[in-house]
Amino acid sequence: MAHGALHRLRQDLFVDAFAFRPMPPLEDAKVSRWVPWLPERLRHWTRWLPHCTVGFFSMCVFLATLTGSGLGSVRGLLVTGFSALVAAGPMLTLFRPVGAYWLSLSTVVVSAAAYVDFSSPFASIFSGSAFATHLAVMVLVVLRTRPRLAIEMWLVTFALAAVLTGVLGSGAGDLPSAAVGCGVVLVSAAAVRAWREERRQVVETLTATAEERGRRTLLEERALIARELHDVVAHHMSVIAIQAEAAPYRVENTPPELATSFATIRENAVAALTELRRILGVVRSADPDAFAESDPEAPQPTLATLDSLLDSVRSAGLNVEAVITGSPRPLPQGVELSAYRIVQEGLSNALRHSPGADARVEISYVLGGLGLRIVNGRPSRLAKPSPGAGHGVLGMRERVQMLGGEMTADHTEDGGFEVAAFIPVGNAAGEAATGGQRA
Repeated sequence: MAHGALHRLRQDLFVDAFAFRPMPPLEDAKVSRWVPWLPERLRHWTRWLPHCTVGFFSMCVFLATLTGSGLGSVRGLLVTGFSALVAAGPMLTLFRPVGAYWLSLSTVVVSAAAYVDFSSPFASIFSGSAFATHLAVMVLVVLRTRPRLAIEMWLVTFALAAVLTGVLGSGAGDLPSAAVGCGVVLVSAAAVRAWREERRQVVETLTATAEERGRRTLLEERALIARELHDVVAHHMSVIAIQAEAAPYRVENTPPELATSFATIRENAVAALTELRRILGVVRSADPDAFAESDPEAPQPTLATLDSLLDSVRSAGLNVEAVITGSPRPLPQGVELSAYRIVQEGLSNALRHSPGADARVEISYVLGGLGLRIVNGRPSRLAKPSPGAGHGVLGMRERVQMLGGEMTADHTEDGGFEVAAFIPVGNAAGEAATGGQRA
């Protein structure tokens, strides 16, 4: 243990003691939070307030040390140089904190050797301004580096003070009381530094956890979309395989080349279905409970089944109104499924985050696409905290972007929430959907 303590002492106070470690300015977010009423230009300069404070303190130390001694020709130069040396300690903490400690400690030694009158029993090396400045330097070093430097600097400082007291022939005097007082100050500074470090780590952990939760939610939503799209694509591929197999029997005397082409089409369709099932098996193996709440053989929902969703939401206590504008028409199955899921998630968010509020669902069949709008009012009672807040919006946005659409989600002026999305649907896609349903 002693060897480890000495090793840490050497690493902290001796190895690269004068390394350049500039103190960065305050973060813009902190300045904006502390003084939001200041203009932006003044807030930019406020970032350097700690540096200016330390500089002002050093100037005050210089003037106090300079005026506290008599001035003469040669003595005046010596006093001025010593005052500048004492005042340089706090300033150096901004750039080389450990080096500032050694510089400040050297001023204490010079002050003890040159200015302390040990002929008086009441004099000590702690009575001058050099030691007071040295204590301030140690506090700044602790706040800038790490808490354990407080103990290390305290041990080195008072070990040297005890040696100086013995060498200069003075009694212990106020060495014990000074040691206790400085220890209390340094421990307090170390506690502040430890609290700041712990708070920074907590913020970093919470930020990393939120980012990881967002990425995991995004991956889960993409996996859900992949499972749903599998049913859509598998349906069309199955139709292609069946039609390719039956086509040669619809024509008499089918040419061999045409029969071979249809057989090739069927083989490719079956191979594509096999690959889709294999990929979906990998997705399901990572989430064995993916279909725990629904039947995997059930058909995927569409906007035609929206009434059952609204009825279930109303039975849960949400007063919802549905408005359909435009002429309803068949849409591609992927668009129908995504639109249904967006409405479902929007109403679920209204139930979760706005209890007691009214909701409105607007579906607009317009030229070139489908418009969706889910809006709810202000909640009438306090909502329970939800750990997944914001993840439903992330999933809806992922669905809309997958189909090349646009989406906005934001709070309304009356305290509610609105989700608006537009999913483009080309004419070819609409005709294909119509043709598929007629077939």
